[in-house]
Amino acid sequence: MSRRFATGLVVGKFAPLHRGHELVIRRAIEECERVYILSYSNPEYPGCEPERRAQWLAKLFPQVERLVVSAENCEALGLGPMLHNDEDSEESHRDFVARVCEEVFHSRVEAVFGSDAYLEPFAEHLTRWFRWHQPGHAGVQAVVVDTAREVIPASGTFVREDVHASRHLLSPVVYADFVKRICLLGGESSGKTTLARALAAEWHTAWVHEYGREYWVERGGVLTFDDLTHIGQEQCRREEAAAGGANRYLFCDTSPLTTLFYCQHEFGSASPDLMALANRPYDLTLLCAPDIPFDQDGTRQPPEFRALQHAWYLRELAERGVRYTLIQGDVAERLASVQKLLCD
Repeated sequence: MSRRFATGLVVGKFAPLHRGHELVIRRAIEECERVYILSYSNPEYPGCEPERRAQWLAKLFPQVERLVVSAENCEALGLGPMLHNDEDSEESHRDFVARVCEEVFHSRVEAVFGSDAYLEPFAEHLTRWFRWHQPGHAGVQAVVVDTAREVIPASGTFVREDVHASRHLLSPVVYADFVKRICLLGGESSGKTTLARALAAEWHTAWVHEYGREYWVERGGVLTFDDLTHIGQEQCRREEAAAGGANRYLFCDTSPLTTLFYCQHEFGSASPDLMALANRPYDLTLLCAPDIPFDQDGTRQPPEFRALQHAWYLRELAERGVRYTLIQGDVAERLASVQKLLCD
């Protein structure tokens, strides 16, 4: 099927990249043989740093050519100093985009897509620039998409005011980066799973089960050295998969650090991959104290093993410089403690 334009351009801060932006980009993909996406912002908005914007675009639109310009790469690209959102003139920004098209994308595009009123004069400016360098250029056409925001009632300013209240306006790929990961650690029968489940119910969000236990049961209680690395990798994969569907917080019942403990305990060492996974950062780490009755369900080690695990966590977290909060008491007391941590 032939498309309306050979080349098209979408420019935006994408801070954050919301479904309104996606609507514009998908329209460009439908109408153009080749699409270029340019994103830049100065100053940057917290949580929407260039690396994140680049990842969002790459995951959602791998088929298009993308460029996220930052203060770090602007000069390296030969574009000079980074422009400022408010201090530099509109004309300067339009010249900047034209230069990116010619010098980085190596394309004098035929269409520019967007939702804002400035799109028509922007297209006219690009037309003048391109014709100055290529007199026979046919001109740049403005393709305005959902200007009234009726299809997708979203704007970057609106979403930034409360990302969590606006999460329905964000792809899970984007929203996942705004979800705080809460890790629960502790020895066997220290209440991690009970607390993770209760916290998820309290905050109306998701929690990630301990994959290692699930896999251990599946394998009849017999694991190989390589199985432990697989467990750590799958635990992380499940966290990433769950984050986009969470609400503000994602509660993680254990982490690859726990897998490292079992690997070292059983085999005396661990793979480099598992060692690296054990450094996985979390926004908050909770260490459940072994101060509740031990429940021997037939799959656990003796109570002394729980004490050994707890001592290992205390030592390991200190050596790694990981800040944590010791959570004690019954479920109600633990819930209250975490509630206070999250609300302070």
